[in-house]
Amino acid sequence: MNDNPLHLFDAMGIELEYMIVDRRDLCVRPLADRVLMAAAGDIVSEIEMGPLAWSNELVLHVIELKTNGPVQTLAGLRRTFDQHLDRIDGILLPMDARLMPTACHPWMDPLRETVLWPHEYSPVYEAYDRIFGCKGHGWSNLQSMHINLPFHGDDEFARLHAAIRLLLPVMPALTAASPILDGRPTGFMDARLEVYRHNAERIPSIAGGIVPEPVYTRADYERQIFQRMYADIAPFDPDGTLKHEFLNSRGAISRFDRGAIEIRVLDIQECPRADLAAAALITAALKALCDERWVPLERLKAMATRPLADLFLRVIRDADQTIIEDKDFLQAVGMRPSKAQAREIWQHLAETTLSTEAIDPDLNRALESMFAKGCLARRISKAAGASPSREKLREIYGALCDCLAKGEQFL
Repeated sequence: MNDNPLHLFDAMGIELEYMIVDRRDLCVRPLADRVLMAAAGDIVSEIEMGPLAWSNELVLHVIELKTNGPVQTLAGLRRTFDQHLDRIDGILLPMDARLMPTACHPWMDPLRETVLWPHEYSPVYEAYDRIFGCKGHGWSNLQSMHINLPFHGDDEFARLHAAIRLLLPVMPALTAASPILDGRPTGFMDARLEVYRHNAERIPSIAGGIVPEPVYTRADYERQIFQRMYADIAPFDPDGTLKHEFLNSRGAISRFDRGAIEIRVLDIQECPRADLAAAALITAALKALCDERWVPLERLKAMATRPLADLFLRVIRDADQTIIEDKDFLQAVGMRPSKAQAREIWQHLAETTLSTEAIDPDLNRALESMFAKGCLARRISKAAGASPSREKLREIYGALCDCLAKGEQFL
């Protein structure tokens, strides 16, 4: 048992995932194990690199950077991520490869190009592939930012889970960055989440409606969510390889094993500056909700799942331009108008929950750019047009790779 547990908003953990692509044609390259071997001297699934850790993911063309344990502040973290990204790019340079941001590769063919991680933990990935088939966009072509927020005990869990359930449907309005798959616009600003939500349709209890159910104690979560999905997958997984909390594929998963809720609906942005700006705003807004700034906790807890899930589906299509007319939702985030765009909700939350003292000014400037220019998916779509050629997409995504390398936003 942890003698010094973390309480609400004492700290957070940030995870950022990136594609490895060819330096010339930008096609995916399965080199994550070679990067980790270059850094560790051996093929490992994770290596601690001071303030950050580098680790593998399901597929060999993706590498993850994450805070090496919880951090108390985001101040200065952008520069740390930028420095580590530079180190990885230096490792990739002799391999004629580089890192690419955004949540989906715009022309990857998952059926042909997917290479699963074949080393440590491979039985887990093999089990997923056997049961669900991982050669698809929702499995092998998606990169995200995860925010891990701590809680201690049922009271704190209930408060945090209620706040996340409410805000989760509109989070993609801020971070949508995947409008293109298979070389063409998809009609969704957040195509990553559109394909992700279908991943586990064979066993619906694993992902539910992406928006978590209104469950507010560990015992109830164990009974209503964990035990149900373990029972449902058991006929397909007789060895129990996947009988673990990580099987949960909702948009926010409760990790009682580490005393945290992990938010998973955030597309990776073009540089850590933008990711961390979004994380700062989301965390500040959740804290305000947990503090009952606008409505009592009991009202948050009573929010029904279906309207939230329906809102989520609209947001992954229209992102920042989604029109929201649900008065209960708008009142819960402190807004009085009868309707508002999702972009206006996030601007309101920024104005009411962030202060110049509470956020790194650099992150504040990043948010201002995001509000002024639209979410990254909208900026990509505007640059691409209705029928982009492969050459045009290479130009756009090459510029996004440059943004990542320079720590700049795509404006």
